[in-house]
Amino acid sequence: MNMKYALIGCGRIATNHVKAVLNNGLEFVAVCDVVPEHMEQLLAKHDLQNDATIKRYTDYKQLIDENELELVGIATESGVHAEIALYCIEHNVNVIIEKPMAMSIEDAEKIIKLSEEKGVKVSACHQNRFNIAVQEMRKALESGRFGKLSHGSIHVRWNRNKDYYTQAPWRGTWAQDGGALMNQCIHGIDLLRWMMGNEIDEVYGVTRQQFHHYLEAEDIGMAVVKFKNGAVATIEGTTNVYPQNLEETLYLFGENGTVKLGGKSTNNIDVWNFADETDEDQANKGLEEATSNVYGNGHTSLYADVIDAIKNDRAPYIDAHAGRNALELVLAIYKSQKEGKAVKLPLEQFASIDMTGEF
Repeated sequence: MNMKYALIGCGRIATNHVKAVLNNGLEFVAVCDVVPEHMEQLLAKHDLQNDATIKRYTDYKQLIDENELELVGIATESGVHAEIALYCIEHNVNVIIEKPMAMSIEDAEKIIKLSEEKGVKVSACHQNRFNIAVQEMRKALESGRFGKLSHGSIHVRWNRNKDYYTQAPWRGTWAQDGGALMNQCIHGIDLLRWMMGNEIDEVYGVTRQQFHHYLEAEDIGMAVVKFKNGAVATIEGTTNVYPQNLEETLYLFGENGTVKLGGKSTNNIDVWNFADETDEDQANKGLEEATSNVYGNGHTSLYADVIDAIKNDRAPYIDAHAGRNALELVLAIYKSQKEGKAVKLPLEQFASIDMTGEF
């Protein structure tokens, strides 16, 4: 029996979810969006517009109540991710939640707690962890090839113009989205925190709204992060790069190794140097993974992992704690900007909406 699946939210990223559904042979039971045309446009894109077996809903609660589902993908505007996820978990449905998992620390904690109580699998959609380049870096890190870590950095240097924001009015608002760090850069921020040992002591951040004055939130964010293992890191995330996306690069510097991942979304290996070099390392030098768009190929791998996690009752590779950690680091930068000082982790409570009126 194929696993029964539904997708809630049919915006820009939804096409990657549908590809992953088809690639993994899930039984596509239903789709939901508050705007019916969005559902039809999405299904047509995958030649499914005439598939009468896929039910259409404009109310996600009705969808959950009326169908026996094992897995739901949540790809709505960010502000309702947590609310929908909690409803699904309450009804014993496993979920894959687009980033950010929630907009507040409290909601992220609620998702973790409820999913653990209910024995439901939750995966935060940080699909770039499945990039070939990222997996190679992780393998080298886990086998100790870097030695002691010195420092690292993530640079997300992208472009988002007015058309992008008018296409979906929720973007750039504190309640539904946040700014460049929360929306565009959270993937890179997730990778940096994960690679550098997850445990953070302190964050100092500065954000600005330089050019996107029609938004509520930031279009550039910078931060310095102190990790508990002694390593330090910098973050630069922006949508101000003229005239188009430039790069997403992740650097990791250790006593015995230096790696730089590049490309538009950390999908290439630009530098790969280790003290204990082997023949296998040659294959990684200059590795490039072709991607059809900036979201990469990771959704299909992420879905495959979650399906396997459900079948074998194990935690997904990218679980709810991972989603919480990425969110917490973004919120810590926001809080630091708001207070004008360094912020200690863990954050007890903070939400993107606490930034209202900042710019």
